[in-house]
This record gives sequence, structure tokens and C-alpha cells, in this order.
Amino acid sequence: MPPTDASSDTGSHSSVPAGLGTEDTLDLRLPDELITLFGADDPAIGHQPLDRGADDLLNTLAGWGPAPTPLGPFHLVPVRLERDLTLITRWMNDPAVAAFWELAGPESVTDAHIRAQLNGDGRSVPCLGVLDGTPMSYFEIYRADLDPLARHYPARPHDTGIHLLIGGVAHRGRGIGTTLLRAVSDLVLDNRPRCARAIAEPDIRNTPSVSAFLSAGFRFSAELDLPDKRAALMIRDRTLRHVL
Repeated sequence: MPPTDASSDTGSHSSVPAGLGTEDTLDLRLPDELITLFGADDPAIGHQPLDRGADDLLNTLAGWGPAPTPLGPFHLVPVRLERDLTLITRWMNDPAVAAFWELAGPESVTDAHIRAQLNGDGRSVPCLGVLDGTPMSYFEIYRADLDPLARHYPARPHDTGIHLLIGGVAHRGRGIGTTLLRAVSDLVLDNRPRCARAIAEPDIRNTPSVSAFLSAGFRFSAELDLPDKRAALMIRDRTLRHVL
């Protein structure tokens, strides 16, 4: 399966895209975290920078433990640049990956992308996906409700986003992407009790990726016009996880 498109959304957009179903809306006060994030450039909104680490924002992801899969145990292992940069850079330069991630180039390009997350407040954690002892994929687990993505859909508190690429050709196809997406979204829902939904926004053109999400128990919610792509908003609901 070609890798899931997961390029970062860093633009701004003030309107909710047409076509979003009412089942994805909430009539409630914006959480303080969102006010803090989106009020950063608005002098009318008083705020202090988020002073929270990964342990708080993503429930100590490093200690989540393995998820069982038909292909063996799967672990999310937080990236260490000194150990993982060369491998991830090689994956980013695979044409099938570069077409959607747009991070091809020398190690400095991948380094800058990952280091920005590692030096942040913990709202996005880059990870290796290790399947049965083999590093074979790259994930970014992020707080979608605290990401600029939340400007483009009716975000709910603690929505957790998933970006994915599968590194080697040998690990693409045969339903492996579906297996990983189900395993990772299960890890999110098992370890983040306040999170009701796992979120993803693959490029709408990446049909194999969208299909893998659907097979992994996500539902298609809407098309989103993001600054860098037309995306499919995919949602896996906690309440439906044992049905889909």
C-alpha cells in the first residue's frame, strides 16, 4: 500500500467546510487549550503558552506498550534522531512516500521536520512503528484538537490524529497498512481514555490509503480543503470501534 499522506497542515482557514454532518458537531465552549492555540495572534484573547509535556498531552505515549496484531506485536517507539534519522530519511526519499510527504532530500530536511516536534510542547510525537521487532513504518501521533487542522473541521476535545508512512516496499500491500492503522488507533483509544475519536486526513487522491483507513474501522466524514491538499477526513469513533 502506498504510504498514507500525512503532510502537516500549517495554514489558516476561518470557515468550516461544507458537507460536514451534524453528527460531528458539538455546541460547547472552546476548551482553554484551543483558546490558547488559536488566540496566539489575537491580542483580544489573553493567554499563556502551553506549559505541558508529552506525558500530559498524549498520556505518556512512550509507555503505551505493544498492540497485538495477526503479524506479531506492534510497538510505537518515540524517535531518537541519533538512532533513527538515516532510516527515516531513506524512507522519505522513496518516490511513493515523497509524492505525499514532500520531505525528500538530505538528512537535514527530515531532521528539521522531526526536530520541530521533539522541541515542541508534546502535542505531536514522532514514532517508529516496530512490527514483530522490525522498524518498518513512521508515525506521528498528535493532538488534532490543538493542531491548526482544528480550524478546518469541528474538532472535539482530545481528538487524536495519526500520520503514517510505511517504509519499505516489502511491507506495503497485503493489508499491512490496514493492520497498522487498526493497531495504532486501538493504542490511542486504549491509552487515552478522554479521547473519543482517532482522526486522520490523508490526501483524497491517495485511494489506497483512504481504503486502508476504511478497512481499519475509520469512517469517511468529509472532504477538507487544506492549504496544501484536498483531504479526506477519516474518523474512528470509540463507540463504534468494536462494530467497524
